[in-house]
Amino acid sequence: MNRTYELMFIVRPDMTEEDLDKLIATLSGVVPTSGGSVLRVDKMGKRRLAYTVRRFHEGIYVLMVVEGGGAVIHELERRLRVTEPVIKFLTVRTDEEQKRLDKVKALRDAKKKVSAQPAVPAPAPAAEAPAAPAAEAPATA
Repeated sequence: MNRTYELMFIVRPDMTEEDLDKLIATLSGVVPTSGGSVLRVDKMGKRRLAYTVRRFHEGIYVLMVVEGGGAVIHELERRLRVTEPVIKFLTVRTDEEQKRLDKVKALRDAKKKVSAQPAVPAPAPAAEAPAAPAAEAPATA
């Protein structure tokens, strides 16, 4: 069963571009051997961390979108744990969220189709006689 995961990891800010590319290539090479596929890799660049991690205030963020089973993610996380330049990582399963968003989009499109159809005007109500004014109460002095 193939599922879609987003794997975000942060590496040391002093890592060179060549070393980062090598690390990404290594991790991307592990995925097909474990029975998955890499859909996308985004290098998001150097950013400030929300809190200090291993005495670092900045880190280089990388986002990998991976499709595969649990074995793929297990192997990627094992490699990230033992890779020294990686200071933090997080894996999130996104296929369930994507299913929910597709369902909401389909409902929204269905509503648009219904509202785009010309509305049939309702028959005009029959003319009613004007209401008689209410009797006023006598004023007391």
